[in-house]
Amino acid sequence: MATEPPYLRIASDLRRRIASGELAPGDRVPSTRRITQEWGVAMATATKALAALNQEGLVRAVPGVGTVVAAEPAAPHAARNTLTRDRVVCAGIALVDAEGLGALSMRRVATEFGVSTMALYRHVPSKGELVRLMSEAVFDGEPRGPRPSGWRAQLEAETRWLWGRYRRHPWLARAMAALTRPTASPHAMRYTERVLSTLHGLGLSPVQVIHVHLSLLGYAQGVAAAVESESRARQDTGLSPEEWMAANEPRLDALQTGGAYPMLTSLFGEEEFDLELDELFEFGLARLLDGVATLVARAGAGPEAGEG
Repeated sequence: MATEPPYLRIASDLRRRIASGELAPGDRVPSTRRITQEWGVAMATATKALAALNQEGLVRAVPGVGTVVAAEPAAPHAARNTLTRDRVVCAGIALVDAEGLGALSMRRVATEFGVSTMALYRHVPSKGELVRLMSEAVFDGEPRGPRPSGWRAQLEAETRWLWGRYRRHPWLARAMAALTRPTASPHAMRYTERVLSTLHGLGLSPVQVIHVHLSLLGYAQGVAAAVESESRARQDTGLSPEEWMAANEPRLDALQTGGAYPMLTSLFGEEEFDLELDELFEFGLARLLDGVATLVARAGAGPEAGEG
């Protein structure tokens, strides 16, 4: 007698939980990573299990939340003749916004439309190209509102705009993180052009201009990596940062009271400290721009040289 594939067994178990009310409409179902841990299967198997439930209309992806139990049977999948590249890109963005870049595959996106993977390849030739198109779509390079006056205020505005992109789409930082192999993206290049034009005429050398741009870009990407990491951790554990800290407080307290880390203990012994990534980003951005101001001042670039 043939053995049932693992992904079908997992889908059957989750289907039972949904039918019994254990997982109610709107509840998050286990993520692909949680499934790999709970059932001891590969990521591809976990993805196939969720895809099977998605095709049945039992679950749906919610950006920023994850895969949840559908409130009612999902609408029929789009017919093959309505499949377009833009729709494929939008489906990919919705998927990775909800479940992270690791959940993306051509097969998984194809299931969103009820078509074969080969049908998807007629519109997007590869997963790598799909990621590029997704990055291009969310990396809208148009500036928002009038640009402020002064090079420092302009760099602040541009880097905050970039941080906002990464905040909204946590996967974007990793998708575009290769500083030495930049993505061929017109929108990203327009952002770069705006930053370079801000630095033009300050007396910096071409190498210094490029290094300032890449330092700001790399800084925003680095802090954004923590956003993606937190998104994955929340999906895997189901715990908010506050809930995680509360669960681990006894262990952390034991480490501090042992006396092995006197400086760390002295810093946080008298006042509460909540790590807010937005505050961390602003603190680091200000320090980076202080350094740029020093560099500009050394170049002797006019009245703005001393800003900072």
